[in-house]
Amino acid sequence: MATTYNNLYLDARRQLKAAGIPAAQLEAREIVCYAADKTREEFFRDMTLYSSDQVEEKVKELTRRRLAGEPVAYIIGEWEFYGLTLDISREVLIPRMDTELLAERAILKARAVEGECRVLDLCAGSGCVGLAVAANVPGCKVALADNSEGALRVCKQNIRRCGLQNQAVALTADAKLPPLPALWDFDVIACNPPYIPSADIETLDPSVKDYEPHAALDGGADGLDFYRSVCAKWKGALKLGGSILFEVGMGQAPEVELILAQNGFEDVASFQDTQGIWRVVSGTINE
Repeated sequence: MATTYNNLYLDARRQLKAAGIPAAQLEAREIVCYAADKTREEFFRDMTLYSSDQVEEKVKELTRRRLAGEPVAYIIGEWEFYGLTLDISREVLIPRMDTELLAERAILKARAVEGECRVLDLCAGSGCVGLAVAANVPGCKVALADNSEGALRVCKQNIRRCGLQNQAVALTADAKLPPLPALWDFDVIACNPPYIPSADIETLDPSVKDYEPHAALDGGADGLDFYRSVCAKWKGALKLGGSILFEVGMGQAPEVELILAQNGFEDVASFQDTQGIWRVVSGTINE
């Protein structure tokens, strides 16, 4: 018997909710839109219409995959971040709401720069942070840097998808090594590095542990390896007066503030996300 798009959505939402998936409403909608090849606007417009048997079967199959643990972003191959729809693959972390604070702080720093601003998104992954800056600060130039070939492929796809070819470029760089000569003279470095302590990775939710790239999660024994490397080796890539901004894990802000201060950064500050977690730490090079 034919089913309306709304009933398909409600059934998928019910199953996801029963499985304890927090964003069941959003994820059910994304599954139905993907299965029906509809935009969100078309889905809302067509909610009372009947779907085909093929769409119904596809929704069931995709819902089964989600209930087995596979994240929706990998199932549908895209995800939203800071108003941008980005390509996503299993080569990169799924952009999270938590990271929008890093993008927001980087946008504010970039807007405050007089003249053309140069921004580096280090450990770029999908490029979500750097592309959010480029999209919201017209005229600024952004480098998306990662040492994963798969991540750089996704970055290049997203530069094209967002129409930011005139502002953004994707480059190979290892955050644990000193920057190449081409990567210097930045006003802002935004970095969302791997920061999960190695021993904690096995305790993560299966949707993260079993699907997301471990190289983008593992921050070493205490989770702080990348902060130490970037603060020590990349501060020379900043202009005088330039700022570095890090996303940090829960409870890591005081230690990252100390690492910044030990490496000569000034005006060190932390910022809370919408959950009240100290999520972004920044510092400035003044001499």
